[in-house]
Amino acid sequence: MKLKRSILSIVMLIAIFTVLMACNESENKAIKPRVLISSDIGGTDPDDFQSMIHLLMYADQFEIEGLVSSPYGEGSTTDFLDMIALYNQDYAQLLPHAPELPSPESLRKITKQGGKDAAPFKGYSTPTEGSEWIIKCAKAESDQRLWVLVWGGIEDLAQALHDAPEIKENIRVYWIGGPNKKWSINAYSYIAANHPDLWMIEANATYRGWFMEEDSPEDLKGDVFYNNYIQARGSMGKDFFNYYDGDIKMGDTPSLVYLMNGDPNDPTGESWGGSFEKVNRSTRNVFKGGSTVSDTVAAYGTIEWQFDGPELEVSEDSVVFEIEIQNQTWPGYYIGKGIYGVKYSSKKPETGPYRTSSSISELNGLEGGYTSTFPWPGKASSYDCLLGPNWYSDRKDLGLFIQDQQGAKTVSKYRKEFLLDWAERWK
Repeated sequence: MKLKRSILSIVMLIAIFTVLMACNESENKAIKPRVLISSDIGGTDPDDFQSMIHLLMYADQFEIEGLVSSPYGEGSTTDFLDMIALYNQDYAQLLPHAPELPSPESLRKITKQGGKDAAPFKGYSTPTEGSEWIIKCAKAESDQRLWVLVWGGIEDLAQALHDAPEIKENIRVYWIGGPNKKWSINAYSYIAANHPDLWMIEANATYRGWFMEEDSPEDLKGDVFYNNYIQARGSMGKDFFNYYDGDIKMGDTPSLVYLMNGDPNDPTGESWGGSFEKVNRSTRNVFKGGSTVSDTVAAYGTIEWQFDGPELEVSEDSVVFEIEIQNQTWPGYYIGKGIYGVKYSSKKPETGPYRTSSSISELNGLEGGYTSTFPWPGKASSYDCLLGPNWYSDRKDLGLFIQDQQGAKTVSKYRKEFLLDWAERWK
């Protein structure tokens, strides 16, 4: 009888242990962050190709649910698929070291085409395959929120929020802003004005700490890392050299490593992807009739010019003039009742002139300027968009700047850690 009881006790202990192990295994799988990448890969800047290679080499650490092509220029899903083809060539070699890597075919199935054009003045237009995929993923049954990591234009997210605002409860956003904000200013302005309760990290400058080398050991500097650690390993390693001759930029990667290190639920804490502070407003300056270089605005803020002209028999949001700023041209819109508008955001502190051109005489040849300064979000304006409790952006502490890049040291201080971790993956 004692022997039977002992055997029964052992069996029960084994059963309990098995259940506990199964629970632990389930918990470990559950903590993989759900991510959807929206990228301008193939557009104006080749650094997204570098970031994509980095993502694929760490893909076992995430549940990747979407790859949305949201480019400026000629980019498309083909650029994602080309990178997945390289991954496919390395897959068999990588799999023994990381058995949970997703299959190339599973990644192809979640690659979707987003918008190819900047949003009009109102900030949204029509649904895209990409915006609808964001909605679908955000509404999927899950105990976790979906991390939407935006590496380029924010148009597809703006469209998704317009079409299904309820998804805000299910997503968290980390956006690489700065230059992308300049291109996506209409979509961004729409989100800030109409969805201030979004959970958002708006990284306008912090991400630059990834490739600004003030705190870098010599052997990890961008121009030697390739030769020291990548050395053309595999198809992805060979391809990496095609972008900036292998010099490390990967300006979008901080959004990914933010989820790999630290507590992503606390943007004010420490992380490879930066540390941020809450902001309660998004700066917006409206100049009716124009501005001059003596008008000061915050870098990364929304500058909106409104001009008077004739009332036209055209639909609102029609492009009827252009404005040239910093040797680039931006569309200006008819916003109704004889009022014309255009928005802009500077990607850094700068002084810039502008000049308009149009077939409408009242809008042709208007000249002016602006001066943008740090830190963001700068002085308050009556036109500012008031934000909710979960909007975060670059830290204002001057000790965390690198040159004029706000908050960049919160990333660069971890350069040795995150690059050596990646070097191990290359081995």
